[in-house]
Amino acid sequence: MLTRRQTFAAIAASLMLAACASTPPPITNTIYLVRHAEKQSGDDPSLTLIGRTRADILAQELSNAHLTAIYSTAYKRTRQTAAPMARAQNLDVFEYDPSNLERFAAQLRATPGNILVVGHSNTTPELVKLLGGKPGTPIDEASEYDRLYVLTADGRKFRTELRRYGN
Repeated sequence: MLTRRQTFAAIAASLMLAACASTPPPITNTIYLVRHAEKQSGDDPSLTLIGRTRADILAQELSNAHLTAIYSTAYKRTRQTAAPMARAQNLDVFEYDPSNLERFAAQLRATPGNILVVGHSNTTPELVKLLGGKPGTPIDEASEYDRLYVLTADGRKFRTELRRYGN
């Protein structure tokens, strides 16, 4: 037969275990988000020479980021922006659907490690917002290719840092 104190201790321990089991672990990653580099014109264009150079600079900029995953949309310009980093880190580039950013944001939140996401001028700020970050002003479609969002886990929220690269 348990004493009153032992019974109370057993109930308290059970409640703490139940609380821990229902609480998801805190986020333990940094997510880097960029728009693709400078592109040529036309349908599904490739990067320009300047864009390819910027993609190389991005790989240098994030060389110590210890990436565990790289995501890109299916477009040539985004895949080509991600390619130098993928080669340098010996990682595959996984495609994501930019038309379902809510689902992708949930996937990113649940994925541990450091991640690079290459998107577009309209989808990258929206994804930052869906992750709980601060997207800042809209990206200038015609000329802004150097914005690098760094979303760092801070408990269950992300802290947003806005950097520039390749200038």
